[in-house]
Amino acid sequence: MSRTTVSYTDDRIYEFTPELEPADTAADGESLTVETIDSLEGAIQKDTDRLQSIPDEVNAATGPIAVAGATPGDVLRVDIEEIRVTEDRGRVVTAPAFGLQQDAADIEHPFTRMTPIDGDTVEFGDVSVPIQPVIGTIGVAPATDSYSTLVPHDHGGNLDTTDMTAGTTAYFPVFQDGAMLAMGDAKAAMADGEMCGTGVEIGTEIDVTLDVVSDPTVSLDRPLVETDTAWKTIASAETMEVAATLANRDLMALLEAAHDWETTEAYLFSSLVGGLEISQVVDPLVTVRNAVPKEYLDDPFGAA
Repeated sequence: MSRTTVSYTDDRIYEFTPELEPADTAADGESLTVETIDSLEGAIQKDTDRLQSIPDEVNAATGPIAVAGATPGDVLRVDIEEIRVTEDRGRVVTAPAFGLQQDAADIEHPFTRMTPIDGDTVEFGDVSVPIQPVIGTIGVAPATDSYSTLVPHDHGGNLDTTDMTAGTTAYFPVFQDGAMLAMGDAKAAMADGEMCGTGVEIGTEIDVTLDVVSDPTVSLDRPLVETDTAWKTIASAETMEVAATLANRDLMALLEAAHDWETTEAYLFSSLVGGLEISQVVDPLVTVRNAVPKEYLDDPFGAA
């Protein structure tokens, strides 16, 4: 399959804004390879390199990519087909005033651990961890406000969601003409929660296919991800409780449409199957996803 390559060398952003201009344009249904640089852009290369503070420009996102035919109210479907790491080592770091336990006196801030890549594993000291690449930052131009690539919101952004990986499909609401997709901040491995504030930060090549769902039967307010077994709504907010409420509301809307249920019926059913999952707890907003197994929810948009 012939693919257009979109490189971070010339085309990258540090802020998702409503006024984004395209660096590249893709046809509806086009397959691309998106090259990304590590979130710290090569600044950390050895254990003695320390991140004294979070840079003003961080999590470079390659793009924006305008998708022909995408208009506000549509849904952008992103099939994530393969993610390849492009460095022989990654890095896991702490930084002052960042991370779940940033105030803990017994944890060093800053601290760095370089993680060599050995075949299909990441080496953390004498422990091997399977490489399972994840896209940390992925999103589209927002509706009204602007958000740095460190911040997750309704447009996507720094979702740090482990389901943004090869073999899954991400769906984003389109707020601006062309959608203006951008992605970066990839990790060779990352746990749900991203507790220290980073995963194994690393450069990647990401193969995706982009499709526009025009006039969808179900509208999206926030991102949605499809795995082999489940549909998962994704929401970000200042507190876990608010993010969970938004994610559950979004899931209830899908259930209402699929089963012709009243809102209360969808609310009751949301307590029976699937459930809440934590994406990340370290960014300016926290991110939660809510899963429902596919046996209870058909494709809300139909085949692409």
